[in-house]
Amino acid sequence: MSDLSFDPKTILDSYRSALAPALKVQQEGVKALDRVGRYQYAVAGDYLEWSLAQAKAAIGAQSPVDFVAKQVELTTALSEKLRARAEEFVKLTADAQSGFSDAVNEGVSKVAAETKRKAG
Repeated sequence: MSDLSFDPKTILDSYRSALAPALKVQQEGVKALDRVGRYQYAVAGDYLEWSLAQAKAAIGAQSPVDFVAKQVELTTALSEKLRARAEEFVKLTADAQSGFSDAVNEGVSKVAAETKRKAG
């Protein structure tokens, strides 16, 4: 006859190990959302600075030629910032994709190892 004793610690440990990959993926998702939020905040800040500089240029312009020159200068600076932000976004997405892939691969290997252990 087998001894069926109730051990809550063993049950909780098995649940914890079974759900660890899902928790890791959720943590990676939250980290990615945080980084995207910070990125969007930075881009919004760039646009705000640009619009304020445009307003200052409109108020302080001495002539239409001066105003257009200042607008071209500000727009060129903004385009450089946005190009750098686009590169930052590509790096951000690559890091997020790598993190998710690592978490999923870790989870799959853990499930495969546990399945082999239980079967063998």
